[in-house]
Amino acid sequence: MNFQQLRIISETIRQNYNLTEVANALFTSQSGVSKHIKDLEDELNIDLFIRKGKRLTGLTAPGKELVKIVDRILLDTRNIKRLAEQFSQHDQGELTVATTHTQAQYALPDVVRQFKEIFPKVHLVLHESSPGEIVSMLLNGQADIGIATEALESTSELVSFPYYTWHHAIIVPAEHPLQSIHPLTLEAVAQFPIITYHKGFTGRSRIDQAFSRAELTPNIAMSALDADVIKTYVTLGMGIGIVASVAFTPERDTKLIKLDGSHLFEQNTTCISIRRNHYLRGYAYRFIELCIPSLSRDTICSEIQ
Repeated sequence: MNFQQLRIISETIRQNYNLTEVANALFTSQSGVSKHIKDLEDELNIDLFIRKGKRLTGLTAPGKELVKIVDRILLDTRNIKRLAEQFSQHDQGELTVATTHTQAQYALPDVVRQFKEIFPKVHLVLHESSPGEIVSMLLNGQADIGIATEALESTSELVSFPYYTWHHAIIVPAEHPLQSIHPLTLEAVAQFPIITYHKGFTGRSRIDQAFSRAELTPNIAMSALDADVIKTYVTLGMGIGIVASVAFTPERDTKLIKLDGSHLFEQNTTCISIRRNHYLRGYAYRFIELCIPSLSRDTICSEIQ
């Protein structure tokens, strides 16, 4: 048994059993990948993968158990490297934060500015992804910290901390009829074409639930992944927008009006998440503390270990 075999097992799962992609990711040949898998199975005297002809289609029962151990071994291997870097290069390195467009654009700029002032030698990577992709990046060790509203808190392998709460708001062009309705109602909102987030992004489920509870069928004319796109098409008069309230800035969005929607939709909570047993460099803890000043390093450590 060797380390390359373990990497191949893990990468095979990540690449959905496509050995060509596994070989590309690990800079080796497909035949080499197949041989490593077969050698490991022969050594253990068990089949790890379900096969259909020459193709791998899934994991056997012992394969599923082995993958759990492999993941722990690879995680600890990365932890050893980070531990060494922490003591040899405590103020430099790389920190990858996987987050959504809304967080990167509207919630994190001040935190990032402060962080870079404290750690100018740290290469900060803000990787904008969907909530599901953020979970995968955390579990695969591709990201150190994840920040999103959906998916993170419900993943048992992650430890999540509440970052901040927010509501959706209605945005309309100037002099829109909805401006004269007080208080604003879902019935009134449902009378107009709506442009909002794609399913699975930025609290979209809360929007759908609100209309469902009111037994209303909204006219979702368009959906997008981020608020900037939504605001562009609202400005063009193609509908009204439902966006995160933090995504509206009067100084920039001069052609739009924000209407309070806090009474229409349930509150959302954006979370900061870390994979359990993931070794964080000192500057990663500092990044989290800048986001949540009340959260100490000791508290974070006690939760993730």
